[in-house]
Amino acid sequence: MPQNQFKENRMGTQNENSLLLSMAIPMMISMLAQALYNVVDTMFVSRLGQDALTALSLAFPIQNLMISLGIGTGVGMNALLSKSLGEKDFGKANKAADNGIFLAFVSMLAVMAIGLIFSKPYFSSFGSSDNVIKLGTQYLSICMGASVGFFGQCTFEKLLQSTGKTTYSMITQLLGAVLNIILDPIMIYGYFGFPAMGVSGAAIATVAGQIIAAGLALFFNLRFNKEITLTIKGITHPDGKIIGRIYSVGVPSIIMSAIGSVMTVGINQIVRVFDAATAATAQAVFGIYFKLQSFIFMPVFGLNNGMVPIIAYNYGARNKKRITKTMTLSIVYACSIMVIGFALFQIMPDRLLRIFDTGDADMVNILAIGTHTLRAISYSFLFAGYCIIAGSVFQALGNGMLSLWVSVCRQLLVLIPAAYILAVTTHNINFVWYSFPIAEIISLTLSIIFMRRVYRKEIKPLAD
Repeated sequence: MPQNQFKENRMGTQNENSLLLSMAIPMMISMLAQALYNVVDTMFVSRLGQDALTALSLAFPIQNLMISLGIGTGVGMNALLSKSLGEKDFGKANKAADNGIFLAFVSMLAVMAIGLIFSKPYFSSFGSSDNVIKLGTQYLSICMGASVGFFGQCTFEKLLQSTGKTTYSMITQLLGAVLNIILDPIMIYGYFGFPAMGVSGAAIATVAGQIIAAGLALFFNLRFNKEITLTIKGITHPDGKIIGRIYSVGVPSIIMSAIGSVMTVGINQIVRVFDAATAATAQAVFGIYFKLQSFIFMPVFGLNNGMVPIIAYNYGARNKKRITKTMTLSIVYACSIMVIGFALFQIMPDRLLRIFDTGDADMVNILAIGTHTLRAISYSFLFAGYCIIAGSVFQALGNGMLSLWVSVCRQLLVLIPAAYILAVTTHNINFVWYSFPIAEIISLTLSIIFMRRVYRKEIKPLAD
């Protein structure tokens, strides 16, 4: 097959730096677009007041669970598919694609049920005001109840990425993000004859963009992705062995991201040891932080998406030199991005926070707590670049459990206890945020130890 031969030549022979950049830059651009639409989404909602901002902040962990499920499954599918192409096992590559689509459909049904049933009890668990519970339930029910667009977009984009067609993936992500940005003010405030739907309008704009982007991603796969062949029979007749291979990499990725949601919920509960006003402001600020940090982390995740197929392919082709060169370049680029993010959070935290100006007296408290929050947490950026790349290398080489252990230690065994201890011993909300750099230092130590182990066992024995 000519397409397969072309793909093999590119992955196996093109200069590592130019290959990595050609794979990663489109993904980094699309990830930045995703970060932009997340920020714009919250920026428009913040104009509705702190209650609306807090509602979206508290909704983030559950949304992240949905994202974790979709992307984690896609990562497993991506790794198996790319490795199969490197081994020239095109039948297995097709099965990986078909079974990945099947798993996305099952995941969508589960998320829809959870969103419609448990949204209100979830928001009530934080002791929030009735208005926050109402707004949060509206937003989350729509985003999860209409998650067909998200899972379709996520899966079909991963198929494009796994065969090196990251430009098409970039186009679909940009389309979804731009549509969401355009629809947000229309749906939230009620322009061009539409009713003003507030927070519900933000959710509708989000799912509309996802559904349209998913349709375009499917078209690109059917029209241009000749390395794989999708069949209805393959999708409707799942293969247990292939699903097991997908989830051997995907489940650790899902759990790692889900742990992030558990951590976020834990921090939002810990800040309740302070008075109600401080807790509400801290929850809003924490949500703002996650929107802002996405501008820093999303490009690194885009770099990961470009790196993983290259490493998985060359692991299948048993090419040590190309694996190590790609890893080294990825670490350098990732750490450089994180240093830039650290500088921005240290120099201009107040300006970043004012992007989400609520337009009322609550903004004074958001600035007071938020300025220190951004500066304290951003110290963790200095260590995070290496850890992110290392975790993706573990997954690409089939050692996803190592990534899982690093994530568990960082976010559950270190960060949450450290945050609680700092909260109850200092009685100062500003000290709680130093738990993040403390946890990241532990993560760096474990990542270095595990990377040496993976290199000795998986990479070093390969041919030069």
